[in-house]
Amino acid sequence: MTINVDFRRGSVDSFIASGGTPSYSSDGVTFSVSRPGEAPQLSSLFYIMFGRVEVTMKAAPGAGIVSSLVLLSDTLDEIDFEWLGADDSEVQTNYFSKGQTTTYNRGQFNPAPNNQGEFITYIIDWTPQRIQWYVGGTLVRTLGYDEAEGQFPQTPMQVKFGAWSGGDSATNPPGTVEWARGPTDYSRGPFSMVVRGAVVTDYSTGKSYTYGDNSGTWQSIRSEGGKVYGNSGGAGGITVTASAAPVATDVSPTVPVGGIGQGDTATQTGWPWEPTGTDGGRGGQGAIPEGWRITPDGKLRPVGGSTVSE
Repeated sequence: MTINVDFRRGSVDSFIASGGTPSYSSDGVTFSVSRPGEAPQLSSLFYIMFGRVEVTMKAAPGAGIVSSLVLLSDTLDEIDFEWLGADDSEVQTNYFSKGQTTTYNRGQFNPAPNNQGEFITYIIDWTPQRIQWYVGGTLVRTLGYDEAEGQFPQTPMQVKFGAWSGGDSATNPPGTVEWARGPTDYSRGPFSMVVRGAVVTDYSTGKSYTYGDNSGTWQSIRSEGGKVYGNSGGAGGITVTASAAPVATDVSPTVPVGGIGQGDTATQTGWPWEPTGTDGGRGGQGAIPEGWRITPDGKLRPVGGSTVSE
């Protein structure tokens, strides 16, 4: 299915807050960083298995401040957008597979002008054949399956977005601070990322996803009551008009390990949320209660309950 969440109308229970408390207003949901350790985010209760994620947002300003949109699986497959607050003209696109962090030559910096001053729609479109990243109607990057050299993300993903301080020299290693273009000066804060809305389409069908074996291939993923990539017709539904991709700037493969992955972080790009749950999923998130479903506007409702938003 597709859900379309307008955060200007308030919170929805299909996305769970952690790392701080996001605030809601007529602009949408705001993730503010004003002191060390503050890292508010929203994480989807659900998973998608191939799909499209569209987020309309303003990135947070500030040296060392990082705004992140991440698709993340339980086996540490990952697809990212990350905005560094020190530069409002570009966005970093990246991917990882199975937590493999021995090299850091996958990232690119792509044009995203005025990303702190205006709402821009960013899209990650993920199929078995390729991943595409869009910025405000422009296709800025395409990664083919074969181009990933065995590191193509292909397991069920949660959707996470929020802001954090990579430039906090008191809590992060020097490599992270350097990558985030810090250090962070909290006296200039608060530093805020604002998300107006999110549209998420799952390209598979069914009730839940399980791993058929330890291979980590998409062919090993099982869908209860449906089919992996069974909603492939939804893959033609990009809501903006794509244009030719501009030339991207590659990220140096010599970025230190500390600048991307910090021990047991929740992603390979350094943001600090750790698993806290006990239900077998990362962070305890990703299980729709039995007898409940998600409505098209992102609300949880009992099966047979009203589909009208409240």
